[in-house]
Amino acid sequence: MRQMVVREIASRYRGSALGIVWSFFIPVLMLAIYTFVFSFVFKARWRVGNDSKTEFALVLFAGLMLFNMFADCVNRAPLQIISNVNLVKKVVFPLEILSVVAVAASIFQMLVSLVVWLVFYVAVFGLPPVTALWLPLIAMPLVLMTLGVTWFLAALGVYLRDVAQITGVLTTTLMFLTPIFFPASAVPKEFQVLFLINPLASIIELARNALIWGKSPDPLICGYLIVTSVAVAWLGFAWFQKTRGGFSDVL
Repeated sequence: MRQMVVREIASRYRGSALGIVWSFFIPVLMLAIYTFVFSFVFKARWRVGNDSKTEFALVLFAGLMLFNMFADCVNRAPLQIISNVNLVKKVVFPLEILSVVAVAASIFQMLVSLVVWLVFYVAVFGLPPVTALWLPLIAMPLVLMTLGVTWFLAALGVYLRDVAQITGVLTTTLMFLTPIFFPASAVPKEFQVLFLINPLASIIELARNALIWGKSPDPLICGYLIVTSVAVAWLGFAWFQKTRGGFSDVL
């Protein structure tokens, strides 16, 4: 698994002139684009009376780096088994670790983005609040949920090739239905319940509160997220194990 994770990370940048440097450059570039569009063009502000574009950029980036980890795995999942036909034919190979490898590679990218965020934050505001140490606990449900969804889509993609075309649209839609570019408090009250049901919304809100606003995570929300993510991971793995018997025949 360790060798496969290293190979997966290297393969994403193999042949490019900058190589692994792209893993740092891409988050910074996307941050600059989103900040320009929402902060300068649409004049978006995170807090009323605060015109700091730097704060908006940091808040935006904190949510994006978590969501991008999830979206990266989901978008790649449908082709995961299809692109490893040689491994499917090896009876002794544990196919379920392909999803683990994909999630681990995306976690690496998220950690790179976190380093970029920390450098930017320290340069502008100094050390982040001590509540930032809660981030690993907050991110754990995201990792488990992502793993479960990846297992599910990887297996489904073998039988239904259209899934690969749909996931990109779904993740883009989900990005705008998750409070990444706006605070959850900006959502009309009649729709806030729907946003709270979305586990990604709760995870990103908790992460931002811990990284920027100095607020510790709510134990009840954390409990809900852990239970939900464990259930998603278990269901995704169960589906994968249930359907894997037909992979070889279909491929």
